[in-house]
Amino acid sequence: MASTASTKKTGPRTPSKYDGLVHAGAIGMSDLQVCIDKRGDTDGTIEQLLIDQYNVTPAQIGQALGLFYGVPYEPFSKARFNTDKLHGALKRDFLSEQGWIPLEETFDGLLVMCLDPEKVRSTYVVQHMFPRETQFKYVITSHSEFNQTLDLIFGAADGEGGNLDDLLANMSRPMVEEGEEDTYVPNAMSENEVVKFVNKVILEAYHKKASDIHIEPGLGKANVGVRLRIDGSLVPYIDAPRHLRQAIVARIKIMSDLDISETRRPQDGKIVFKKFGPVDIELRVATLPSAGGLEDVVMRILAGGEPIPLSSLGLTPHNMARLESVIHKPYGLFYVCGPTGSGKTTTLHSILAQLNRTDTKIWTAEDPIEITQKGLRQVQVNKKAGIDFAMLMRSFLRADPDIIMVGESRDHETVSMGIEASLTGHLVFSTLHTNSAPESVTRLLDMGMDPFNFADALLGILAQRLAKRLCSCKEAYSPAGPELTAFVSEYAEELRNTDAWQDNPQGEAKKLYQGWVENYGENGRLTFYKPVGCSKCGKTGYKGRLGLHELMLADESTKKLIQERARVVKIFTNAVAGGMHTLKMDGMIKVLQGLTDMKQVRAVCIK
Repeated sequence: MASTASTKKTGPRTPSKYDGLVHAGAIGMSDLQVCIDKRGDTDGTIEQLLIDQYNVTPAQIGQALGLFYGVPYEPFSKARFNTDKLHGALKRDFLSEQGWIPLEETFDGLLVMCLDPEKVRSTYVVQHMFPRETQFKYVITSHSEFNQTLDLIFGAADGEGGNLDDLLANMSRPMVEEGEEDTYVPNAMSENEVVKFVNKVILEAYHKKASDIHIEPGLGKANVGVRLRIDGSLVPYIDAPRHLRQAIVARIKIMSDLDISETRRPQDGKIVFKKFGPVDIELRVATLPSAGGLEDVVMRILAGGEPIPLSSLGLTPHNMARLESVIHKPYGLFYVCGPTGSGKTTTLHSILAQLNRTDTKIWTAEDPIEITQKGLRQVQVNKKAGIDFAMLMRSFLRADPDIIMVGESRDHETVSMGIEASLTGHLVFSTLHTNSAPESVTRLLDMGMDPFNFADALLGILAQRLAKRLCSCKEAYSPAGPELTAFVSEYAEELRNTDAWQDNPQGEAKKLYQGWVENYGENGRLTFYKPVGCSKCGKTGYKGRLGLHELMLADESTKKLIQERARVVKIFTNAVAGGMHTLKMDGMIKVLQGLTDMKQVRAVCIK
């Protein structure tokens, strides 16, 4: 009988590395044995069988393997981006065959993800590959999560596999003979390589945390340059063969749903990358005709996901208190200004996240929708369909909103409708492309706004910039007397025009310095930091960016100056006297906090 045969004892059972699943209650012993006894199965197929037929999760498998090997379990994480410097020339096929991936450098040594730690230790391959490392920390993972990590690093095996050097080697064979007209002649092989190349560039840019990708075809026999904007600076990345410059641009246009036949006019589009690769990201695409009948392409990697909490924007306690005092007003007009890429939309969504409640109706008009929030009614601007900001503003007012957010106030009609909406009981948020908060007032008045209505509607204006943040490798030092004097003098540049500083400049300077020592000093001295450079920051000394903010509130004195069409200098002085910290002042406070240095503050702030 079958039951008798199945229970027949053939000797003691050999322990399995998956026994931890039984102890955890994820699967019965008999079912596990059925999976193990299947002839010809590898570990990978056993795990897949456990997942597909017995609803065991990769995390449960990983934890069971961790118990068996006596090492920590390392789950798959999308945050595993900064591994390019570790895997370097290592190929995907090699790591897949060996069953290990270098993840990151930790205080405990090089973190290595393995399928079989004992096998990896015994071969000493990792030690040979990383001779400079003295310590290694091995962690276990499941086969599925191991392959996911490989996909994240190298791209999906069926679409983005291999590295760029291999792809470029395959793409370097010209499709035309020397002396013939420089036109792209497609074939199956070349088109496949172009697809892989474009996908790989996007993935690499995402992994390197770049904000923009710049595709720049060269004139004549020059190649196609690719540069990435990382932490605000453009960095040369790679060159592609010149004979594929049309093909690369055409491929990006196809992904963006743009007209590939139109090369003489700029076009704007959007790439939903999950249709083409393993990572769920979106990119804003702009094509621009350049000299020689060529086209440049700029792709901005959009900040997806949930909004950043307001407390995480890097506002000083001074600015945070002032901002919270104004955004909870029942109606009025509030602007966030700054150049392209300064984080205006991110800030607005952080504000909306704090105001987003079940009893509040919020409409947003955006181009494009970069951040989605549950509870918000978000509308995409579509110029081809005749849907612009002004049209959406008119529609919003008929939809009984409490709060309106307009992506950009770029024309007279949009601004005037924002003022009208705020005067009729709505809280309106929008962005402007201006350099400072006081200058925004002049810009709006120059657009034809009535100064009395605008003054009544305005709640405040927040200007912001992004400066490079010092890496953790920074070095502390005590500034000398002349440096401190110059620092105080530069901070007080705008304060000197206030009544208090004109009456007693030395006393105010001393009071300012004593306040800094009390708030940011240690043992009666201030500490500054300077960049050093390490492997984490690419020897630059800087890693990531932080926001610098300038918040001008529309108090009674400011409203009066707006009504009088006062000069920008007078509005500046009045705002500083009323408690506004200029962009440079805010940046210098963050120098005192050890977050950045004066070089980076001066790079993005004039005053």
